[in-house]
Amino acid sequence: MNEDIKTKGQAYLMNTFNRGAICMVEGQGSYLKDADGKQYLDFLAGIAVNALGHNHPKVTAAIAEQAAKLVHCSNFYWIEPQVQLAEKLITNSVLDKVFFGNSGAEANEGAIKLARKYGREVHGEGCYEIITADNSFHGRTLATLTATGQKQFHKDYDPFLEGFHYVPFNDFEALAAKVTEKTCAILLEPIQGEGGVYVGDQAYLQQVRALCDEKDILLIFDEVQTGMGRTGKLFAYEGYGVEPDVMTLAKALGNGVPIGALLAKDAVASHFKPGDHGSTFGGNPLVCAAAFATIQAIEDENILTNVNEMGNYFEGKLVAFKEKYDFILDVRGKGLLLGMELAMKGADIVAKCLEKGVIINCTHDTVLRFLPPLNVTSAEIDKAVAVMDEVFQTIEA
Repeated sequence: MNEDIKTKGQAYLMNTFNRGAICMVEGQGSYLKDADGKQYLDFLAGIAVNALGHNHPKVTAAIAEQAAKLVHCSNFYWIEPQVQLAEKLITNSVLDKVFFGNSGAEANEGAIKLARKYGREVHGEGCYEIITADNSFHGRTLATLTATGQKQFHKDYDPFLEGFHYVPFNDFEALAAKVTEKTCAILLEPIQGEGGVYVGDQAYLQQVRALCDEKDILLIFDEVQTGMGRTGKLFAYEGYGVEPDVMTLAKALGNGVPIGALLAKDAVASHFKPGDHGSTFGGNPLVCAAAFATIQAIEDENILTNVNEMGNYFEGKLVAFKEKYDFILDVRGKGLLLGMELAMKGADIVAKCLEKGVIINCTHDTVLRFLPPLNVTSAEIDKAVAVMDEVFQTIEA
C-alpha cells in the first residue's frame, strides 16, 4: 500500500525530494499505477525520460535479451552494444565521437572538462572560462551546479568552481560583452526546461554560433531535456540551423535506463586522451542495448511525426486556456516540451490534477510544464486537458 511504502521510505531514505504520498509500482504506455491500484495519466514522463512511455515492448525486450547475455564489463574492452549505439548517434547527428556516462550531469561535467582542455591546448593556460545563461540548469554536481544560472540551487554549496559567467538568455549583446580571451566555451540549452520553458530564438543562436566561429570558442548545447525527439526533431539544434561543437544527452536516451552521452566533433574530441576522462558504469552493455532500441523505435514508429502533430494539437488546447482564464499569462515551448506561465504559484494546480489522476509538473514556481510521452495520443491529450479545465474552473471561482 502507498502509506506503508511511504512510512518505510521516510525511515530509510534521505529527505532530498518533495515526495507525495504515492508509490508508483507499474506503468504501461502513458499510464502509471500506484500501490493502491489507482491509475494516472503521466504528462511528466519521468521528467522527460520515458519518451516512449512506460514498458515499451521493444525496449523491454532489448533489456531482457541483453541482461541474459552480459549486463556489465569494464571499458577496458570493446563493448558491442556501445559501439552500435555510438554509430547510431553519430550517423544521426553532426557530431563525430561520443563518450557515455550515466546521467545528464555527468555528460555536462564531461563537456566542461573537454572544453577546458581544448581551451588550454588551443589558446593557452588562461583559457578556461565558460559562459552560461541565467535560469539555465545543467546538473547537481559541483561543476554543473556552478554552470547552472539559478541562485536557488547554489545556496549552501559554495565555494564553486572558478571561471563561470552568467548572461541573460536570448540577449546576444550581453553574451558577446562577456567574451574575453579567457573564454573557452558557451554552454546553452536550446530550450530552458527547468528554468521555465524559455525557447531560444533562432537569430540569437545563429549569432552565438557565428561569434564562436570568429573567436574559436566551443558552442556546447545541453540537449539533456530537448534531445531524443522532444522538440519534433531528433535533436533540437536541427530546428535552428545551428551546429554545436559539443552536445550532451541523457534523460530520454534510454527511455528510463540511466545513460548519458557527450558528443563532440573530431577537432574537439581528439583533445581527450586515455586517462583524461572515464566512467565505471558508463556505456555498459545493458544501458546501450536499451538506448539503441529506444532510438530504433523512434525511427520505426514515426515518433517525430507524432511529436509535431500532437505538439501542435496540445499547444492549441493550452492557448485556448490562455484565452479563457485570466491567470494564464503565456504558453510557450516546442513540440512536446510545453510550458504555461501563471500569475500565481502552480503547486496547488499540480496537486489537484494528481488527485484527479493526471500527472503534470510546475517548474520555476509559476510555470506548468508538460512533458508527455512522445507517442501520446490526441485522446490522452483531451483527457488531460479536461482534467486541467476542471481544476482551472475551481481556481477562477
